[in-house]
Amino acid sequence: MAYRKYKLSLVFRFLAIFCLLMIFAFATLTLDFDTNALASIVTLIPIALILILVINNLFNFILKRHQSIHDFFESVKYRDFSHWFNEYSGPEDIRELHVGFNAVNQSIINIKRDKETHYLYLQKILELIDAGIVAYSVNTGDIIWINDSFKKLLQIPTLKNIQFVKKRYRSTFKTVFETKRINGSTISLETKKEKKKVLISGANFKMDNDEFKLIVLQNIDNTLSQNQSEAWTKLLSVLTHEIMNSIAPISSLAETLQTKIKLSEEDPELNPLEIDDLNLSIESIKKRSEGLMKFAKTYRGLSKINSISVRKVSVKELFEGISNLLHSSLKSKHIELQFVLDNPKLQIEIDNSLIEQVLINLILNAVEACKDSKNPKIIISAKQPIEGSAIIRVSDNGKGIPDEIVDKIFIPFFSSKKNGSGIGLSLCQQIMFLHKGEIQVKSIENSGTVIRLVF
Repeated sequence: MAYRKYKLSLVFRFLAIFCLLMIFAFATLTLDFDTNALASIVTLIPIALILILVINNLFNFILKRHQSIHDFFESVKYRDFSHWFNEYSGPEDIRELHVGFNAVNQSIINIKRDKETHYLYLQKILELIDAGIVAYSVNTGDIIWINDSFKKLLQIPTLKNIQFVKKRYRSTFKTVFETKRINGSTISLETKKEKKKVLISGANFKMDNDEFKLIVLQNIDNTLSQNQSEAWTKLLSVLTHEIMNSIAPISSLAETLQTKIKLSEEDPELNPLEIDDLNLSIESIKKRSEGLMKFAKTYRGLSKINSISVRKVSVKELFEGISNLLHSSLKSKHIELQFVLDNPKLQIEIDNSLIEQVLINLILNAVEACKDSKNPKIIISAKQPIEGSAIIRVSDNGKGIPDEIVDKIFIPFFSSKKNGSGIGLSLCQQIMFLHKGEIQVKSIENSGTVIRLVF
C-alpha cells in the first residue's frame, strides 16, 4: 500500500512538472514580448517560480528516500547494526522502509549473538574432553580452538600462535606440528620439567577457503600398559571421527549463512535475508552442537556407554534437522538427499542426539559410497507398520559392499577405507543395542546399499 502511494506521488509530481513546462512553453510562444515585454515577463515569472518549486519538491521527495537507503548502507558498511531508523514519523513509505531496515539490523545482531553462543558451545565441548585439543590455521599458525588439557601438556599458560611453541620448545614443535604421523601414533613430548609419552591424532579441514588442522594429544606416560595404550589409540580415533563428522556440516552450514549475509550486505534488494531460513539454519547448528556436547560427555570413556535418555521424538523434526545440517555440503557435492515420510505424525521413542549421530554417520558413509556414481542419490525413509516396529531406512545407489566383508563391517576398528577408523558402524550398532533395536544391512555390489534401523 505504501509503495503504491509512493508511485502515485512520484507520477503526480512528474505530471505537474510536465503540465507546467507545457504552460510555460505555450506562454512563451503566445505572449508578445516586442510590444508588451513587461506584461509578458510578469506573466511568465509566477509560472517559472511554481515550476522551480515543484522541481525542488520532487528533488527533496526522492532525496529523502535515497538518504534513508544511503544511511542504511553506511551502517552496514561500518557494521553499525545498532543504528535505529525512525518508524513512527514521516511519510508512510519511508516508515515502511525503516521497518525493513530495522528488521535486517536486528536479524544480523541476532546472528552475531548466536554465533558467539555457538562458539561458547564448542569451547565447552573442548573443555569436557580429557585429551588435549588444539585447532589452528595451517597458513598463519593462529590458534582458533584450544583447551586447558593441551596447555597443561605443553606447560604453557596461554597460546595464541603455534610459533610460540617453536620458540620455547623447538623439538616439541617439530614433533607435534611439523612431523606427519599416522593417527594414534605414540610420541615423546619434552618440556622443561619432564618428558612424557602421548598419543597423537590429527585431521585437516577447510573453512572460508582457509585450511585448519585439529590435533588431539593424550598423555599415557606411566598410566597405561601396552593394551591400555592401544585402547586409548582407538578412543582418540573415535573422538576425532565423531567430532569431525559433526564439525564438517556445522562448518558448511555456517559458511552458507555467511555467504548469504555478505550477498545481502552487497545488494539487500536482490538478495534479501530470509529470517525464517536463518533461524532454521541457526537452530540446526545449535542442535548439532548440543548433540556433540552430549556425545563428548557420554564418550569420555567408551566403557561408560550403558544408558540413554529416551523420549518421544517426531521423525519429521529429526529428518528436518539432519536435512538443514547436511543439505549445503551434499548440494556442493551434487548428491541428492531425499527424505520420505509416509506419516508426518510418526513418533519414535529414542535418544534424539545419539540417533541423529547414527544417521549422520550412515549418510556420510553413503556419500563416500556413491560419490563416483553417475546420479548419486541418498534416500532416508521411515515407517511403522500396524503393531510393528518403527523402521528408519538409509539407502544409496553407490558402489555397494563386497560380499566377503559385509559380515565384518560392524567389527570395531575394521574398515575397508584407506583412511577409515573402523568405528563409525560399530558405534552405530552399539547405540542401536542401547535402544534395544538392531541395525540391518543389505547390499549389492555396484548397485547400492540399504541399512535399516529397527526400533
